[in-house]
Amino acid sequence: MPLGLLVRGLWQWWGRILLLTLLLYALGATLLVQVPRRHVAQAIVAPAETTGIATSTLLAPVPIMGGGLLDDRLSGNFAVYLDSLRAPEAAAMLARDTRLLGYLTLLRQEGPLGWLRRRLDLRIEADLDDAQDWLERSLAATQNIGTVTVTLTLAHRDRDAALDALRRLHALAEAKVRADLAEMARRRIAAIEARLAVERDLYLRNALYDLLGQQQRGALVVAADEAVAARLVSAPMVEIRPSLPNRPLLLLLLAVAAPLAVGCAAAFLLLLRGPDPRWRGRMQGLPLFDAARAGAD
Repeated sequence: MPLGLLVRGLWQWWGRILLLTLLLYALGATLLVQVPRRHVAQAIVAPAETTGIATSTLLAPVPIMGGGLLDDRLSGNFAVYLDSLRAPEAAAMLARDTRLLGYLTLLRQEGPLGWLRRRLDLRIEADLDDAQDWLERSLAATQNIGTVTVTLTLAHRDRDAALDALRRLHALAEAKVRADLAEMARRRIAAIEARLAVERDLYLRNALYDLLGQQQRGALVVAADEAVAARLVSAPMVEIRPSLPNRPLLLLLLAVAAPLAVGCAAAFLLLLRGPDPRWRGRMQGLPLFDAARAGAD
């Protein structure tokens, strides 16, 4: 079909296209308004760099091993901290100490999917797998550009629940790293003391005493320092008004997408049906039509 006939067909259908665009926009806007909004709790953390035992290789001017200066991957105790935030232990903790499972059960009962589950007699009660899936979808750790800080965000319908969950996750991940470091220092101290009990060489004993002092210092730091993995730059806070999803932005995008979708559908339908013979006579003499026909010939 020449371009002129296609434009002519779309112009003949402008009323239908406008009506369908308005209906599509109204339907999409109604669905967006019905979607419940969620509160976002936020905290900013950074690698704990105050002691040697908590040093992250990310801040080193020249990393000792691998990566290079352009390698911005988080490592060390801080990387373990970030992974612990989404670990199965974190989901199990939220399921045990908070009302997360009840909240997820209510979500599974709502909407068309909830009606379908009830009709098909499917499982409604949430379990640990649902809690793990919710944690992976709701928790985000975004590394800030130009700095080593990381922004943690957690979305939840309930404002107090969002703040409480983020605080618990931070405490759990920090306690995980602290317990691992303390256990490692304890095992090393026990091994060095056992070797000292049987070693008779003076030079080796002096070297072992140096190692023992380093491990005892590490154990003391782990027990005394406030943060061994992640230091809070900004304490967990939660917004007053819910912000997810961003309705103004989605409505603006829908205002652009709805006309494009209806227009493309109308053009596709015209190409399938072919031109109306009545249009050909009306288009004779128009420059756009003559140029299109000449190109086709």
